[in-house]
Amino acid sequence: MSVTFDRLVSNAADLLDLCRAQRLTIATGESCTGGLIAAVLTEVAGSSDVFDRAFVTYSNEAKTEMLGVPADLIERHGAVSEPVARAMVAGILGRTPASLAVAVTGIAGPDGGTIDKPVGLVHLAAGRKYGPLLHERRIFQNRGRQLIRLATVEAGFDLLRQLVIPEQPED
Repeated sequence: MSVTFDRLVSNAADLLDLCRAQRLTIATGESCTGGLIAAVLTEVAGSSDVFDRAFVTYSNEAKTEMLGVPADLIERHGAVSEPVARAMVAGILGRTPASLAVAVTGIAGPDGGTIDKPVGLVHLAAGRKYGPLLHERRIFQNRGRQLIRLATVEAGFDLLRQLVIPEQPED
């Protein structure tokens, strides 16, 4: 099933309700989505009591200047990497009052991919202030730029949801 904007807005509303019930706030750090996560969250009326702010850090310099991602970390691992996604979340949580942060960095295409880092590769990280920091490496193949970005938003919401509702152990 293909991701649609309407479905994302519905998912955002559910996530915002969960956060609201626990008095949690969200901030985002976005590269390949260019602010789309923030746009979907703010599409929901009343989101201002949960959504704090967004950092659109499309360039490496923005990641360093706005979120404190060390330039040598980007140089060693590349902007599209687990260490950079994790550093983006740490920067968000350290620079904002938000309880939760999500960061995404990837290659939405249609160009820019390599054998090691193909178009559709996205590193997502999400963290809870004074809590866990999660990471996922996803490859959204053969979807095109728009669908890669939409799928990344959906995956970011899923990662945030894991921090709000931890998985329950099976009996």
